[in-house]
Amino acid sequence: MSGDTLPRRGPGGAVAARSSRGTVIVTSLASDSHTWNLVFLQLLIEECGYTVVNLGPCVPDDVLVAECQALEPDMVVISSVNGHGYQDGLRVIGRLRASGPSAATPVVIGGKLGTDNAEGAVRAAELTAAGFDAVFEDGQDPVGAFRGFLAALPAAGRRLDEAGQVAR
Repeated sequence: MSGDTLPRRGPGGAVAARSSRGTVIVTSLASDSHTWNLVFLQLLIEECGYTVVNLGPCVPDDVLVAECQALEPDMVVISSVNGHGYQDGLRVIGRLRASGPSAATPVVIGGKLGTDNAEGAVRAAELTAAGFDAVFEDGQDPVGAFRGFLAALPAAGRRLDEAGQVAR
């Protein structure tokens, strides 16, 4: 099969192929050891037509940056369950935005980003200002909002043009 197809099981277990909308890296951050959220996101994103590379839990910043440089994904999805996503996210987004191909890649973060619920809107604004394309914090239907975000993405994500600007 070519790189733009995903194997899928159809009736009777036969493998069928369908086009992929692109590649998405799903990851947690260095301080987060939770995995169920990553599996859920992988299945959800695959259901929406993307190929998913799941880096797993406790991913060091250097590993995330290196994987993004190697794979040049169409999107990066960062999930946090331990409540430290805000702090870790602020640190890693600068590294991703400074690393060549990842400068224009849509990067989103979601889950339990803080240890209190009082500052959710402030956290989201700061994470967006730091470089995230979207923030999906626990609360008002983050899965529905994330599905909407996925549906609105162009099939090939964003890329830099010859001048190093985000091409739309």
